[in-house]
Amino acid sequence: MLRIAMLGMAHVHANGYGEHVQRHAEAGMTCIWDDDPARGKTASEKFGVPWYDDLDKVCGSPDVDAVVINTPTSQHPVVMKAALKYKKHIFTEKALTVTTAEANEIVKLVNGSGIKFMISLPSRTRPEILFMKNILDKGLLGKITMMRARVAHSAALDKWFHDGSAWFADEKLAGGGALFDLGCHTTDVMRWFMGEPKSMVAKIQTFSGAYPIDDNTVALIEFKNNALGILDTSWVHRAGANPYEIYGTDGYMSLNAAPNGGLMLNSTQLKAGDIPGYVMPTSLPKALPMPMDQWIGAILHGTPMTITVEDGRNLTELLEGTYTAARSGKEVVF
Repeated sequence: MLRIAMLGMAHVHANGYGEHVQRHAEAGMTCIWDDDPARGKTASEKFGVPWYDDLDKVCGSPDVDAVVINTPTSQHPVVMKAALKYKKHIFTEKALTVTTAEANEIVKLVNGSGIKFMISLPSRTRPEILFMKNILDKGLLGKITMMRARVAHSAALDKWFHDGSAWFADEKLAGGGALFDLGCHTTDVMRWFMGEPKSMVAKIQTFSGAYPIDDNTVALIEFKNNALGILDTSWVHRAGANPYEIYGTDGYMSLNAAPNGGLMLNSTQLKAGDIPGYVMPTSLPKALPMPMDQWIGAILHGTPMTITVEDGRNLTELLEGTYTAARSGKEVVF
């Protein structure tokens, strides 16, 4: 049985992770640390385990094998270093860190520690995303010219963040707004699909005025393979699609771009029969285990994990690049 401590309960997914741990056949929650007494005591009552305000005591406990981190992003380096000091396995909510310099330090520490590390980037486990990565790896779209990805909801329009979740709109705690929270998903997938970035420009807005932080963002990235990427992220989205679209010299592929959603593929490399055109793939790869299940399996049984600390670092690099480009009004070169 893997004995897990919850480090922080600030994130909106913290309760979900706690419930996941308690439902797991081979894991259990032993205790909770949080620097907010009210939040810690509430979680303690909910999950029936003790709450402590001493981070070093929890991380150093012989009754803790691993930790799940749900603090504000700005606290990640301190909390991760405390866990690494005592060789505890780490699962963390995204983003990895606020800055690339911090991310580089965490990568070095994790890789020298021998612990199992997982960052929660669940889009990488989805059958549709795995299918798209497969198509790209096979080169069925030819040379990629552009990828566009949007993710958006109405958080600012409807003022979702308050009380315990108010820190999502505090730049010092969260690192950024819509992009640094919601935008992690599409930013990570684009970086995974397209490879290393070369340069970028960006615009960020506080459109709604609901929070003193970005709620509407567009970034334009040039990758080292010469393809362009357009990322747009919003908390002021009332309706409409959240698509992925990829264009290449030999075709086109999309997810959630068609009126009825789903996957669409067109490639000159595929035989389309008598009526060439778009196909809607239905034979998709099997979903991978969720990040937390991959992590627990790797610790207990040595099974592989498909998401790395370097993936978290690469995500932070693009996030930081976007804010730097937008605030400076200049191109950022990587």
